[in-house]
Amino acid sequence: MKTDNGTKEKLLNSAKEEFMEKGFQNASLRKICSKAGVTTGAVYCFFGDKEGLLTGLVENVYQNVMHTISNHMKEMSSDGFAAHMHEIGDHDSFVEELVHTLYQDYDAVVLLMSKSAGSKFENVVEDLISQVESRLGDLAETYAKSVQGKSVNYYMVHWLSHLSVMSFVHALTHFEDESEALKYMKPAMEHLIVGWRNFILEDVEA
Repeated sequence: MKTDNGTKEKLLNSAKEEFMEKGFQNASLRKICSKAGVTTGAVYCFFGDKEGLLTGLVENVYQNVMHTISNHMKEMSSDGFAAHMHEIGDHDSFVEELVHTLYQDYDAVVLLMSKSAGSKFENVVEDLISQVESRLGDLAETYAKSVQGKSVNYYMVHWLSHLSVMSFVHALTHFEDESEALKYMKPAMEHLIVGWRNFILEDVEA
């Protein structure tokens, strides 16, 4: 068992190095195995294939990120976010939680977000945007019902969803330090909330 665990760990460490350098698509399974000091048979035994190695590196953080965002969106719905007046700092705890989740395993998140082309994770950013867009769309519809003469501007829902996710991706690619990323993400989130308040609805066409 110890030998098995040791082999898995060597393969994951070697795969991380290769994926970070070349990206999933261009990574060589032979080089991964060579650096780990094992045969390709070990990969097939423990992980199935090259994609299984990537999954072993990023699956946990992928689930954690999705869970954090989903929970926040549910809380916004249950709290009647669309109807209450926003105060500065209302979303600080969410930003802190998500940034911390992203930086718990920084390399794994970078692999997931920017080096997973050619794998089942290659559309992860688009998937996150779609999840946020769906939730914001629901909130916008609730908001529109409380404001006479207004309807949902669905393009702005899409755009603000895209900006929200890409703000976190931008932080990841520019700051390796969690506290530095957090310093910029809090005001960025406030800016996005203002956008939500001001532009998510439009006048109903006569």
